Amino acid sequence: MVVIKSKGFILRPYRKGDEESLIKNINDRDIYKYTLRIPCPYTKKHAKQWIESTKKKDKTKVNFAIDLNDEVIGGVGFEIKEPHRAEIGYWLGIKYWNQNIMTEAIKLVTQFGFDKLKLRRIEATIDPKNKASARVLLKNGYKFEGLLKNYHIKKGKMLDVLMYAKVK
Repeated sequence: MVVIKSKGFILRPYRKGDEESLIKNINDRDIYKYTLRIPCPYTKKHAKQWIESTKKKDKTKVNFAIDLNDEVIGGVGFEIKEPHRAEIGYWLGIKYWNQNIMTEAIKLVTQFGFDKLKLRRIEATIDPKNKASARVLLKNGYKFEGLLKNYHIKKGKMLDVLMYAKVK
C-alpha cells in the first residue's frame, strides 16, 4: 500500500498496534453523528475488525490512517463505485479539528485518486448540518451538486444528504 507524506502528518495503511489510538480519537458522539459506518461507542473489537478489513485485497476500497507522531488521529479513503468514480469518506479526532489537517488530507487523497487510481469523478455525501465538512470539500475544489432525499439509512432512519463532487 501507498504512503503519502505531508508537512504535518502521514497517510499510511492501518496496521496492528493502531487499535488504541484509533479508539481514543474516533470514540466521540460528534464523529458518530456525521458518519454512517462508525459505531459509538467504538470498542477494541470494532478497531480490530476495521484494521483487519483494511488488509483484505479489495480493489473497491482504499483506506489511509492519518498518522501524526505514530498515532492514528483520523482516516480517509475511497469506495470505488465504478472504474471512473469513487466516494470519499473521512473522519478526524475532535482535538485535531480546525487545524487544516483534513483539508490537506482530502487534497492529497483526491490527487492520489485522480493520478494513481485514474478516477474521473470523486464524490462525497455529507449531512446537511455538517458545515465544516462542506468547507473542507469546497476548499479542495469540490462542487455542491444538490440535496439527495432519503439517500442513506442509519439506524433504520432515512437521511437526506448533500452531494459534493470533483471531476477531472
